[in-house]
Amino acid sequence: MEMLSDEEGSEGEESDGQEVDEFPEIDAESDEESDFEEREDDENEEDEEDKEDEEEESESEPDDEDPLHVFPKAKTVVSDITGQLKRVFPKIEPDYDSDSSTEDAPNRVGNIPMHWYDDMPHVGYDMDGKRVLRPAKGDELDRFLETVEDPSAWTSAFDKNTQSDKPLTTEELDLIRRLYAGENPDAEYDPYEPMTEWFTGKGKEEVMPLSAAPEPKRRWVPSKWEKKKVMKIVRAIRQGRIVPSKPKASTQPQFYAIWSESSSSHAPPLPAPKPALPTNAESYNPPEEYLLTDEERKKWEETDPEDRDRDFVPQKYSSLRLVPGYDRFIKERFNRQLDLYMAPRVQRVKLNIDPESLIPKLPSPSSLKPFPTYKSLKFVHPSLARCIAASPDGAWIVSGDENGIVSLWELSVGKEIKRWKFDGKVGALEWCPRTDVSFFVVGLEETLHFIIPPYLPPAVYHLTQTLLAPSTLPPPPENPSPVRWTTSPSNTWTDDAPLLSIHLPASSGLASQIVWHRRGDYMATVSSGGNQSGVWIHQLSRRHSQAPFKKVRGKVQMVLFHPAKPNFFVATQQYVRMYNLSEQKLLKTLTPGIKWISSMDVHLSGDHLIVGGYDRKLCWFDLELSDKPYKVLRYHSRAIRSLHFHPIYPLFASSSDDGSIQIFHARVYSDLMTDPLIVPLKILRGHEIAQGLGVLQVKWCSKHPWLVSSGADGAVNVWCN
Repeated sequence: MEMLSDEEGSEGEESDGQEVDEFPEIDAESDEESDFEEREDDENEEDEEDKEDEEEESESEPDDEDPLHVFPKAKTVVSDITGQLKRVFPKIEPDYDSDSSTEDAPNRVGNIPMHWYDDMPHVGYDMDGKRVLRPAKGDELDRFLETVEDPSAWTSAFDKNTQSDKPLTTEELDLIRRLYAGENPDAEYDPYEPMTEWFTGKGKEEVMPLSAAPEPKRRWVPSKWEKKKVMKIVRAIRQGRIVPSKPKASTQPQFYAIWSESSSSHAPPLPAPKPALPTNAESYNPPEEYLLTDEERKKWEETDPEDRDRDFVPQKYSSLRLVPGYDRFIKERFNRQLDLYMAPRVQRVKLNIDPESLIPKLPSPSSLKPFPTYKSLKFVHPSLARCIAASPDGAWIVSGDENGIVSLWELSVGKEIKRWKFDGKVGALEWCPRTDVSFFVVGLEETLHFIIPPYLPPAVYHLTQTLLAPSTLPPPPENPSPVRWTTSPSNTWTDDAPLLSIHLPASSGLASQIVWHRRGDYMATVSSGGNQSGVWIHQLSRRHSQAPFKKVRGKVQMVLFHPAKPNFFVATQQYVRMYNLSEQKLLKTLTPGIKWISSMDVHLSGDHLIVGGYDRKLCWFDLELSDKPYKVLRYHSRAIRSLHFHPIYPLFASSSDDGSIQIFHARVYSDLMTDPLIVPLKILRGHEIAQGLGVLQVKWCSKHPWLVSSGADGAVNVWCN
C-alpha cells in the first residue's frame, strides 16, 4: 500500500475522480498588456469548457488511470488500412517553455553533406518527417540585381542547410572583420593587460622545492635480482638445459596447392615455335612431279643456301630398307635449338600506322596561285651580280656587280636603259620606298651615292631634286657626326653623276646592306668594318647620320626596321635583338639556333620574322609567341643567302648556294589562335654555281607576283607566273 504525506494526501483527496488542470496556453506573438488582458478572459472561458470536456472524458475512462497525468491523451480510432483500433496522439505544439521553440531551422537532417540533395527537389526533412522543399532561386543576373537593390545584401551568408541567405548578426560581422584584419577574434581580449605576478614579489618567493625526498639509490645502483635472473639463464644455456629451436627434419613429402597462388599480372610467355611438318617431297618414295630435273638440280646447287626454297633434294627409293642414314640430322637439330633459343619471349604490340597519315595535309599548290613558275627574262652582268633592287612601282630593276657597274633595266621588256660605272665593287643597292619621288642608293667602299634614274616625269624629277639637294640646308645638329653629306654643284648635275653622296668614316669598309624605313626618311646601313659595329642610321630631311649603338655583342650581319612600330631588328652571328628606338631599350632577344645568320626579313604585319643561316636552316619566328623559332625549315642543301617577303601576296622566297630558289606560300591570319600556313610551292632553277656561290639575292616585284634574282654567274633573272 502506497504511503502519502499529509500534503500529498490532501491534494489527492481534492483531485480524486477528476483530472489535473492544464496550464493555459500563452500566445508567443502577444507582447502588449492589453492583448494579454483580453486573452486572459478568453482563456478562462476555454479552460472551463476544457474542464467540462475532460470531466466527461474522465467519466468514460477507466478509474485505474493515473490522476496526475498531464500529457496529451491519445485517441482510439479505427485504422483505414488494417481496420484495427489504434491510438493516435495529438500533434505537439511547442510553447515558450519548450526547447524546440527557439530553433529556427526547419531542416532536421543533421550534420551531413548537403550535396546529397543536389539532384532532389527537397533539401531535407522537418521535425515531423515531412520534406522541406528547395526554395526557388533565380539566375546569376537576378542575384546580382538583388545585391544592387539591397544595400544590406553583403551582411548575409548562404546557409546550405536551408538553401537560403541568412543575415549575419552584429557580433558575427565584427568577428569576420577581425579575422579579415588579422586581429584577435575575441573583442574582449586585451593583449596589453597587466601581468599577474604569481611567484615573484615580496613574500611570494619559493623557498623549498615541491618534494624534499632524497634521490633513491636504485636509480644508479645495478639491480641485484635482475643479475641473479640473468645468471640463471646463462647457467642453463651452458648446461644444455636451454636449447635453441632446431629445424624439424620431416621425412614426409611436402605438398602444396599449385592453384592457390595469385595469378600474375604479366602476360603468359609465347609458345615455342613448332617445327614444320614434312611434306610429300620429303617422302622416301615421292611422286614423280616432286623430283627435280637436271636443270632444276643444277639451278638449286648454284643458288645460295639462304635463297633456296627447300634445304634438300627429293629422292626416290623403291623400298624403305634402301633409304640411307640422314646426313643432315645434326645440322637440323642444331638449327632447331637455335630456333628455340632465338624465339621471342614477349609479344610486342605493333602499331599499325599508315605512313601517309603522318604527313600533314597541305593544300594543293594549284589552289594557291599566283606564284612564279618560269623564267621570263634574263639580264647578264660581266661579273658576279651581287645585289639588286626593284622600284616601288615595279617597273624598273637596278643591279650591281663586282666591277662597280650599276645597270638600270626596264622590267616589262628586259632592256638596259642606263649604266653607271663606279670605282670599286658595289656592295648594296636599295630603292627609296616613297612613291612621290624616285631615286636609289648605291653602297660602295665607305661611300653612299644617291642616283636619280632617267626618264622621270618632270614633277617627280623636280621633287626628287628638291629632296636630295634643297636650296636651303637644314641647321647643323648639336652633336656633330663623323659622317659627311656632300652635294655636287648644280651646274654639274647630270644623269651620269650622283646628286648626293654620304661619306662614312674611314675604315668603315664596304656597305653590305642598305635598308629604308617605310616612310622613306630614315635609312640604315651596315658596313663590313669600322667602329660602332658598322651600323649607321641616316635621316634624309635633316641630312644627319648617327650610330645607334656604342657597342654591340658580336658582329652585326643585318638590320631591319619594323613596318608599323618604332622597333629596330639587329642580327648578329647567332642572335637577333629587337630594340625600341623611341625608348632606347632592348625589347627581346631571339635565339634561332643558327651557327651563322646570313639573312632575315620581317612580315608586313610586323608579328612574324624569318631568319636564314649559312647552316641551311630557315627559322620562322612568331614575335608574340616566343623567342624560340615557331618552325624550322630545311629545304636547301647549301647555305641560304637571301630571304624576302612579298609586300602584297602571301609569298616569300629563299635563295641558296645550291643554285635554287624556294617559293613558299605564307598566309598569316588575324586570329591569334590560328597558326600561320606555310606551304612549299615551287623550286626555281636557272642559275649556275660559280666559285661555290649560287643565288646571292632575291627581290619581289611590288605590284605583281614576279621575282627577280641575281647570282654568282652574273645573271639577273625575272621569274613570272
